[in-house]
Amino acid sequence: MHQRHDFEKASPTARADGRPGPARRPGNVERYELVVIGSGPAGRRAAVQAAKLGKSVLVVEGRRRVGGVSVHTGTIPSKTLRETVLNLSGWRERGFYGRSYRVKQHIGGEDLGNRLGMTLQHEVDVLEHQFQRNGVCTMSGFARFIDPHHVQVTAPDGSEPIVAGDRFVIAVGTRPFRPDDIPFDDKAIIDSDTVIETPCVPRSLCVIGAGVIGIEYATIFSALDVAVTLIEPRETFLDFVDREIIAEFTHQLRDRGVSFRLGVKVAGIEKDKSGRVVTTLEDGRNVRTEMLLFAAGRMGATASLGLENCGLNCDNRGRLTVDPKTFQTEIPHIYAAGDVIGFPSLASTSMEQGRIAACHAFGLPMPPAPAYFPYGIYAVPEISTVGMSEEDVREKSIPYECGIARFRETSRGHIMGLDTGLMKMIFSLKTRKLLGVHIIGEGATELIHIGQAVLNLKGTIDYFIENTFNYPTLAEAYKIAALDAWNRMPRTG
Repeated sequence: MHQRHDFEKASPTARADGRPGPARRPGNVERYELVVIGSGPAGRRAAVQAAKLGKSVLVVEGRRRVGGVSVHTGTIPSKTLRETVLNLSGWRERGFYGRSYRVKQHIGGEDLGNRLGMTLQHEVDVLEHQFQRNGVCTMSGFARFIDPHHVQVTAPDGSEPIVAGDRFVIAVGTRPFRPDDIPFDDKAIIDSDTVIETPCVPRSLCVIGAGVIGIEYATIFSALDVAVTLIEPRETFLDFVDREIIAEFTHQLRDRGVSFRLGVKVAGIEKDKSGRVVTTLEDGRNVRTEMLLFAAGRMGATASLGLENCGLNCDNRGRLTVDPKTFQTEIPHIYAAGDVIGFPSLASTSMEQGRIAACHAFGLPMPPAPAYFPYGIYAVPEISTVGMSEEDVREKSIPYECGIARFRETSRGHIMGLDTGLMKMIFSLKTRKLLGVHIIGEGATELIHIGQAVLNLKGTIDYFIENTFNYPTLAEAYKIAALDAWNRMPRTG
């Protein structure tokens, strides 16, 4: 049964200098077989998995409602914002009706916030029901280790119950990195949390940081016809994505007016007398915009966990180190999963990490993990990739051939009015096996799973040549790209 317990408030011991000492553990401390700190994708999956194994589980969540960063400020709200923008702006219909076409002529922050609220409420309801039916207990408050087997929870009502755990999973996620020299005001100069908490539509936007988060928000606002300037100190961005896909992506963004400032650092940020944000670059150029979004990195939300009391250390970005196969920290009964352990920081992989951590914690044998998992970047347009990029294949000196299919070559693409979008497939010349699939365009994050399945099952180009795909669908691009590669491959007897 789902429970929320009231605990006796712990009494602090006194130090010799008169300051409060560490809390004494009261006699009625509740003990659980697993305590999960954080209820995002990794935490929820770890908790439910342990509960299905018949274990007593408590989830401690710093927010008043469960869901973690993923539900409240990260994955779900950013994707909801994206879908809202694409719907209200009429983006998907512009191939037919022109770039000036809009479903709603004047789109403001209220329009974006309404759908966000409804979606997040639904996500929280689903998660609370999932915890209830699996018998997972929850507690609101911020957890802090007081020793390797006990945490003190600072609850919203000011109480500080202490909870004992045989095992722990740390799944606290991350928070935006906010350097001291950036004058954040949460109105004109914001981070990726603020853009969700108080959505608005500026006339112009500067985005600092061309990582996944920066790219997603830059392209979402660009779809609203906001003038966007993207600043990145490195010469390249999204380096884990096939370069041909990035070249196509960059071309599309430049075509719709996004300005790139790559390979240059920010020298200073200030607001002028009119309230506009002036971003000064080290090359002497200034970028003046109505709003600035700083999206250059995130920090593990571990600062308040009291890691020193349980023997753990984090790196300079607040991230924990784990065994990549079991997600066990150097303290055997404490595990960590999700964004708090760093790359790849995907909701999908975080869920699996949490499940594996719970299984290992209770001695459940685990099958080997699949060799490849997909990446999804919910930009406008979408990018999704699985397997090796062309650069990876070259680095490993594997003889290969590529096939390309453009969405406009499919009948479904014509029906949808798609002028852009492509699929790239890479095959081994020696074994004919699929090595990688890379997609940019409408539905990329859905289409990628066909390639993922064939890749992990060690399938060859023959699967795509010999099998039938629904018509008309964008999935036909698999056959088109495979035939394109097959036409260049040497014939065998």
